[in-house]
Amino acid sequence: APFVGLFGTVWGITNAFIGISESHTTSLAVVAPGIAEALLATALGLVAAIPAVVIYNHLVRGIANYRALLADASAQLMLLVSRQRDHREFRLARAAE
Repeated sequence: APFVGLFGTVWGITNAFIGISESHTTSLAVVAPGIAEALLATALGLVAAIPAVVIYNHLVRGIANYRALLADASAQLMLLVSRQRDHREFRLARAAE
């Protein structure tokens, strides 16, 4: 959507220049419609882009938090498995004595 807004801006400015070249004058009546079209396209692109960026940042932050949670859980699981293995080896060594 931001690129559509940018394309609309270029289109509107192009129309403004075409209007200037056709009328051979730079009066406000000639330039204003193209500029207004360009500004409207820019505004519509921003209306689509700003919420998209906010939502994207929220999702990225949530995924990063979830990855950290999974990393902590896997580290705790590895520690638990290591402790159980060490405890089992200790019991086997004591039983062998």
